[in-house]
Amino acid sequence: MRALIQRISQASVSVDGEVIGRSGPGLLILVCAMQGDTDDKPEQLAAKISKLRIFKDEVGKMNRSIVDAGGSALVVSQFTLAADTSRGNRPGFSAAAAPADGERLYEAFAKEMSKLGIGVETGRFGADMAVSLVNDGPVTIWVEV
Repeated sequence: MRALIQRISQASVSVDGEVIGRSGPGLLILVCAMQGDTDDKPEQLAAKISKLRIFKDEVGKMNRSIVDAGGSALVVSQFTLAADTSRGNRPGFSAAAAPADGERLYEAFAKEMSKLGIGVETGRFGADMAVSLVNDGPVTIWVEV
Protein backbone atom coordinates (compact mmCIF):
# COMPACT_ATOMS: atom_id res chain seq x y z
CA MET A 1 0.00 0.00 0.00
CA ARG A 2 1.04 3.54 -0.66
CA ALA A 3 0.09 6.72 1.13
CA LEU A 4 0.82 10.38 0.74
CA ILE A 5 0.36 12.07 4.09
CA GLN A 6 0.08 15.76 4.74
CA ARG A 7 0.17 17.37 8.16
CA ILE A 8 -2.84 19.66 8.22
CA SER A 9 -4.46 22.31 10.32
CA GLN A 10 -7.72 21.39 8.56
CA ALA A 11 -9.03 19.40 5.60
CA SER A 12 -12.34 18.33 4.12
CA VAL A 13 -13.61 16.14 1.31
CA SER A 14 -16.79 16.78 -0.65
CA VAL A 15 -18.88 14.81 -3.11
CA ASP A 16 -21.39 16.70 -5.27
CA GLY A 17 -20.84 19.84 -3.19
CA GLU A 18 -21.62 18.09 0.13
CA VAL A 19 -18.89 17.74 2.76
CA ILE A 20 -18.71 14.05 3.68
CA GLY A 21 -15.56 14.08 5.83
CA ARG A 22 -13.30 16.53 7.63
CA SER A 23 -10.33 16.61 9.94
CA GLY A 24 -7.88 18.83 11.65
CA PRO A 25 -5.49 19.39 13.11
CA GLY A 26 -3.89 16.11 12.12
CA LEU A 27 -3.31 14.33 8.83
CA LEU A 28 -4.81 14.10 5.38
CA ILE A 29 -3.93 10.59 4.22
CA LEU A 30 -4.29 9.77 0.53
CA VAL A 31 -4.22 5.97 0.20
CA CYS A 32 -3.71 3.56 -2.71
CA ALA A 33 -3.85 -0.23 -2.57
CA MET A 34 -1.47 -1.86 -5.03
CA GLN A 35 -1.73 -5.13 -6.92
CA GLY A 36 -0.47 -7.92 -4.71
CA ASP A 37 -1.17 -6.12 -1.43
CA THR A 38 -2.11 -8.62 1.26
CA ASP A 39 -4.58 -8.29 4.13
CA ASP A 40 -1.79 -7.41 6.57
CA LYS A 41 -0.80 -4.25 4.66
CA PRO A 42 -3.50 -1.93 6.11
CA GLU A 43 -2.37 -2.72 9.66
CA GLN A 44 1.30 -2.23 8.73
CA LEU A 45 0.59 1.10 7.04
CA ALA A 46 -1.54 2.36 9.93
CA ALA A 47 1.15 1.38 12.45
CA LYS A 48 3.85 3.16 10.43
CA ILE A 49 1.88 6.37 9.94
CA SER A 50 0.64 6.49 13.53
CA LYS A 51 4.22 6.42 14.83
CA LEU A 52 5.79 8.99 12.49
CA ARG A 53 7.14 11.85 14.59
CA ILE A 54 6.06 14.74 12.40
CA PHE A 55 4.15 16.95 14.85
CA LYS A 56 5.81 19.73 16.81
CA ASP A 57 6.71 19.35 20.47
CA GLU A 58 6.87 22.15 23.06
CA VAL A 59 10.03 23.62 21.49
CA GLY A 60 8.80 23.42 17.90
CA LYS A 61 10.77 20.30 16.92
CA MET A 62 9.02 17.54 14.92
CA ASN A 63 9.09 15.00 17.72
CA ARG A 64 5.48 13.88 18.27
CA SER A 65 3.27 11.36 16.49
CA ILE A 66 -0.37 11.95 15.56
CA VAL A 67 -1.28 9.86 18.61
CA ASP A 68 0.96 11.98 20.88
CA ALA A 69 -0.49 15.17 19.41
CA GLY A 70 -4.10 13.99 19.72
CA GLY A 71 -4.68 14.63 16.03
CA SER A 72 -7.35 13.24 13.74
CA ALA A 73 -7.14 11.91 10.19
CA LEU A 74 -9.04 12.35 6.95
CA VAL A 75 -8.48 9.21 4.87
CA VAL A 76 -9.15 9.48 1.13
CA SER A 77 -8.70 6.77 -1.50
CA GLN A 78 -6.55 7.82 -4.44
CA PHE A 79 -5.68 5.19 -7.04
CA THR A 80 -3.57 7.73 -8.95
CA LEU A 81 -0.78 7.16 -6.42
CA ALA A 82 -0.11 4.01 -8.49
CA ALA A 83 0.75 6.13 -11.54
CA ASP A 84 3.52 4.87 -13.79
CA THR A 85 5.00 7.82 -15.70
CA SER A 86 7.98 5.99 -17.16
CA ARG A 87 6.54 5.77 -20.68
CA GLY A 88 5.02 8.57 -22.70
CA ASN A 89 2.89 11.38 -21.37
CA ARG A 90 -0.16 9.47 -20.18
CA PRO A 91 0.26 7.88 -16.74
CA GLY A 92 -0.62 4.20 -16.43
CA PHE A 93 -2.46 2.88 -13.40
CA SER A 94 -2.25 -0.87 -13.94
CA ALA A 95 -0.23 -1.30 -10.72
CA ALA A 96 -3.25 -0.27 -8.64
CA ALA A 97 -5.28 -3.02 -7.01
CA ALA A 98 -8.53 -4.06 -8.65
CA PRO A 99 -11.43 -1.89 -7.41
CA ALA A 100 -12.94 -4.52 -5.09
CA ASP A 101 -9.55 -5.22 -3.47
CA GLY A 102 -8.72 -1.52 -3.34
CA GLU A 103 -11.94 -0.67 -1.55
CA ARG A 104 -11.57 -3.53 0.94
CA LEU A 105 -7.97 -2.57 1.80
CA TYR A 106 -8.80 1.16 1.97
CA GLU A 107 -11.64 0.52 4.41
CA ALA A 108 -9.44 -1.83 6.45
CA PHE A 109 -6.76 0.88 6.67
CA ALA A 110 -9.27 3.44 7.99
CA LYS A 111 -10.45 0.91 10.60
CA GLU A 112 -6.86 0.19 11.66
CA MET A 113 -6.21 3.91 12.17
CA SER A 114 -9.34 4.11 14.34
CA LYS A 115 -8.20 1.11 16.40
CA LEU A 116 -5.07 3.10 17.26
CA GLY A 117 -7.20 5.77 18.95
CA ILE A 118 -7.13 8.24 16.06
CA GLY A 119 -10.35 9.98 15.07
CA VAL A 120 -10.94 9.08 11.42
CA GLU A 121 -13.25 10.40 8.75
CA THR A 122 -13.17 9.21 5.15
CA GLY A 123 -13.94 10.08 1.59
CA ARG A 124 -16.08 7.84 -0.64
CA PHE A 125 -14.23 5.12 -2.54
CA GLY A 126 -14.49 5.54 -6.30
CA ALA A 127 -16.32 8.87 -6.12
CA ASP A 128 -15.30 12.09 -7.84
CA MET A 129 -14.18 14.00 -4.76
CA ALA A 130 -13.05 17.55 -4.06
CA VAL A 131 -10.42 17.73 -1.31
CA SER A 132 -9.60 20.98 0.45
CA LEU A 133 -6.77 21.35 2.92
CA VAL A 134 -4.47 23.69 4.74
CA ASN A 135 -1.08 21.97 4.78
CA ASP A 136 0.69 22.76 8.05
CA GLY A 137 4.40 23.36 7.55
CA PRO A 138 4.09 22.32 4.77
CA VAL A 139 4.80 18.71 5.71
CA THR A 140 4.13 16.10 3.00
CA ILE A 141 5.55 12.58 3.23
CA TRP A 142 5.38 9.48 0.99
CA VAL A 143 4.92 6.18 2.87
CA GLU A 144 4.94 2.70 1.38
CA VAL A 145 4.71 -0.74 3.03
